[in-house]
Amino acid sequence: MSDLIFADSLSRLGTESAFMVLARAGKLAAQGRDIINLGIGQPDFQTPEHIVEAGIKALKDGHHGYTPANGLPVLREAVAADLNRRHGVEVNPDNVVVVPGGKPTMFFAVLMFGQPGTEIMYPNPGFPIYESVIKYSGATPVPIALEEKNGFTFDADDVLSKITDKTRLIIINSPANPTGGVTPKEEIDKLVAGLMDHPHVALLSDEIYSQMLYGGREHVSLLQYPEIRDRLIVLDGWSKTYAMTGWRLGYAVWPDAAVDHVTRLCINDHSCVNASAQYAGLAALTGPQDAVTDMVAQFDKRRQAIVSMLNDLPGVRCADAAGAFYAFPNIEGTGLTSMEAQNRFLDEAGVATVSGTSFGAWGEGYLRFSYANSLDNIEEAISRIRKLL
Repeated sequence: MSDLIFADSLSRLGTESAFMVLARAGKLAAQGRDIINLGIGQPDFQTPEHIVEAGIKALKDGHHGYTPANGLPVLREAVAADLNRRHGVEVNPDNVVVVPGGKPTMFFAVLMFGQPGTEIMYPNPGFPIYESVIKYSGATPVPIALEEKNGFTFDADDVLSKITDKTRLIIINSPANPTGGVTPKEEIDKLVAGLMDHPHVALLSDEIYSQMLYGGREHVSLLQYPEIRDRLIVLDGWSKTYAMTGWRLGYAVWPDAAVDHVTRLCINDHSCVNASAQYAGLAALTGPQDAVTDMVAQFDKRRQAIVSMLNDLPGVRCADAAGAFYAFPNIEGTGLTSMEAQNRFLDEAGVATVSGTSFGAWGEGYLRFSYANSLDNIEEAISRIRKLL
């Protein structure tokens, strides 16, 4: 038996519960159970063919070696051009850093600003990795409560009131995981204006779902506020928009003062992103966008259907899902806790969902349903839950 002594910091590192639910669902399916997975947050569509072909071509053309730690120059230029097309902003390609997915940007940003004696604010309920890496860094996590009565969006006055001389970073996410909330422009305007009184505070805006909004809503990127560009990190990528979760490809726009720091972190952590994925990402940005439009239209149909069906369940109410591909119904009326509902829905109804508490303490009383599944499967899943309830 070994006498290994692990670092204390590992005890502060959490996990992403959706993957745990996926594993449990997979185990049940392997035992012959018919499981409908509404738990995992990834598109159920295939990566568009022209993107796949670009990745294959890159391999056949011999792109097998290292690339620059911050990403291929041609890809960073394409990212800057895409952001200009979508948001009407000028971005220097030198401020773009390509990384393997979205999580490295979160990790690097928190490590850059978080240490014992500091505070980092994050949305709750929110993507669980935020709170996990804040705790790992030794910083104190300060939750920004996202409440159903506010459409699961932050209140700028509330956020600004929590800033102290220890605050180093504020994380926001719109459209949001797990709630589907989309923060209105007036709240973002108010937050940016208030930050002028706190020049020591950096901002990480997670905009990975920026092309998935519904009901005529338009995305407001923090890049559109030049007054905070010198302390703004914007996270985006290919995983959700182009159904490329397994390609592990993301990027962030960093302020001038942080570019050298994050590039060194990339070199120490992963050296670079694999070349063929970067060429696939280039094809995604520069090629036809029809597949994106079609996928979002399908998500919108499912969104409307699942929100309506959830609201018809006994003891359940569901706010309109404004963005991303999640519904976040309130289940308090069922008499079940979030974890009880998650476990019973999976074990007894064969439907995988994720407990709201997996996204923070403010998620109690809620479940996350991913509608990245077929409409037929969604209808069958809700039918099974109705019978159980």
